[in-house]
Amino acid sequence: MTEYERSRTMPAQPEQVFDQAANVGQLATWLPRDLHVEPEEPPAVTVHEDRTDQDTSALLSARPEQLRLEWGTREQGSYAGWLQVAGLDSGASEVTVHLSFFDDTHDPGRRTVAEALDGSLRRLEEQVRLRTDNAAG
Repeated sequence: MTEYERSRTMPAQPEQVFDQAANVGQLATWLPRDLHVEPEEPPAVTVHEDRTDQDTSALLSARPEQLRLEWGTREQGSYAGWLQVAGLDSGASEVTVHLSFFDDTHDPGRRTVAEALDGSLRRLEEQVRLRTDNAAG
């Protein structure tokens, strides 16, 4: 099993950050560019990965009371992950994403995952900024 984790501080209230991250219709705005999530009957989703050109049955569940998203593959159990939002004293938030690969064939490698996580967190912050700037103005 291989695990990866990245965090990023975002200048918004934790509820605002979580609402953006958990919006299934907006996942494409911040997920890695080669992952595409199609919602099904909640919590079921299908994830298409461009790298392998495969569709995978997965689960995606939001726990708003904990400001947490959890996901993972359904049948094969090859990977799982979570996103946790925590409030900071400054009024900002810290977002942590954790990935676990239980099957080495699904693990794209440390560098690829690190770049994907960093890019995703950066895009999530951009979406949160757009949302909070539009709400303020």
